[in-house]
Amino acid sequence: MVYKPQKKSDRREKKAVSEFTEQVIDLRRVTRVMAGGKRFRFRATIVLGDQKGRVGVGIGKGVDVEGAISKAKTQAKNDMIRVQIKDETIAHKVEAKYSAAKVLVKPATQGHGLLAGGSPRVVLRLAGVQNATAKCLSNTTNKLTNALATIEALKKLKA
Repeated sequence: MVYKPQKKSDRREKKAVSEFTEQVIDLRRVTRVMAGGKRFRFRATIVLGDQKGRVGVGIGKGVDVEGAISKAKTQAKNDMIRVQIKDETIAHKVEAKYSAAKVLVKPATQGHGLLAGGSPRVVLRLAGVQNATAKCLSNTTNKLTNALATIEALKKLKA
């Protein structure tokens, strides 16, 4: 039998290609005070979407960043919602509140683009909405609650 060396490209492990696009919108170091001192953990907030109408937000905590991100990704997959998209926009104007965050999402004409800031922009883009306007009506700058308020608004959409 003749030894045949492998090429470099054959030796690399091939990663499983996911159908979802992910974006980390918030990564925080959280602290728990114990008798012996402070215990640090990480909290990751991830938006996961396939840009074809499915989107989800997940939160995960872990001892290291990678563990927190993988937990958040799993939760986002489990909490996915389906958004009805017509002509790359939403059907009608919706407004939703989650905790202290209040978000307004309005449809836009073809070629208008996605006019939104912060977390609502990420959620809408990963959902596949290309023409819409979103506005955070509350004073909170919390990325997590703004993202969850946008998800609540998208849940209110009627076909």
